[in-house]
Amino acid sequence: MPRRPAGRLPLLLTSLLCVPVSAAVLRVGPDEALQHIADAARLARDGDTVEIAPGRYPGDVAVWTQQRLTIRGLDDGPVLDAAGQSAEGKAIWVVRGGHILIDNITFRGARVPHLNGAGIRFEHGHLRVTNSRFIDNENGILTSNDPEARLHVENSVFAQAPRHPGALHHLLYVGRIAEFTLRGSRVEGGYQAHLVKSRARRHRIEYNLLVDGPTGEAAYELEFPEGGRARVVGNIIGQSANTSNPALISFGAEGYRNDDNRLSLCHNTLISAPRIGARFLSVWQHAATPSPEVMACNNLLVGPAAFAQGNPGEFVGNLSLPAIRPDGALDFRLPANSLLRGAVRAAMPWHGADLRPRHEFVLPYGTRPLSPPRRWAPGAIQSPRP
Repeated sequence: MPRRPAGRLPLLLTSLLCVPVSAAVLRVGPDEALQHIADAARLARDGDTVEIAPGRYPGDVAVWTQQRLTIRGLDDGPVLDAAGQSAEGKAIWVVRGGHILIDNITFRGARVPHLNGAGIRFEHGHLRVTNSRFIDNENGILTSNDPEARLHVENSVFAQAPRHPGALHHLLYVGRIAEFTLRGSRVEGGYQAHLVKSRARRHRIEYNLLVDGPTGEAAYELEFPEGGRARVVGNIIGQSANTSNPALISFGAEGYRNDDNRLSLCHNTLISAPRIGARFLSVWQHAATPSPEVMACNNLLVGPAAFAQGNPGEFVGNLSLPAIRPDGALDFRLPANSLLRGAVRAAMPWHGADLRPRHEFVLPYGTRPLSPPRRWAPGAIQSPRP
């Protein structure tokens, strides 16, 4: 009998094991073999794509545990109405996988008995959410405290916090994770709690519209209760006259848990309603920990609120206006002939980071690229208003 060449079988088995299995596309919809999202969550394998047809999916809650997965709504996107249901008593969707992308999905009406239900409960891995909408949920997105988790939210909407007296429903609440990015998104309509609250070690808040609106009653618009390293650039942040808290942005209210605590706040448009004690920024100092580093530059301050007063750090090129538009329209551009154009210099690098905005927020949500202007103006929007 001929002898098999030495090493041939192990090599063949190794090569077979390394051949990738073709990823599948699972389609969910009333005219598809899979009519329930929960079935797709159970059947999907690593590397697959789940496509969900537009329409309403009441009570179709799910848990996602895959290591690599894309979940995408088609056309106008599906609406996931909780309809009194929740996955594991937590959320419409629970995500605790690896690298997960969720695109073009609407999450609506999350409710649970302990009043902490979420559109998405993110527990582990790296989650990217794009072009999605979170409406009337007790929390839009709520994360765990996994120190290795990363959350990236882009071009999405969070709105209409439930009005439950005594309950705190943050539209977006990030726990003690490694990294959180919010970009090109619109957050509005809070009630007693905050629009955005993050305990992450690193935060990137860029080119968003965080404006509570005339009927909103949020407390802080943006809060970092435990400090960390926060980059806040190119945002429009506005507080309602009905707020329960006079400050727009808060940093370190509960102390500093991280070794690196620094806030860069540059080229934002900050809008405060007239009220006693109003503050654009509160940077908290605690006797047991060193003061954080703060760089605040080229912000446009709209309304009679305090900014640098009582806050540690460096404040450069922050200029004030009594108002932008008397009609309250969401048009935050300065006129082309505004005297504020050319009134500030380009932001200098800070700790090696470029603080100049590279994009601008555009309505209804999203961003557009921004070429460096010849004359910089303070604020988030460089494009002129006719």
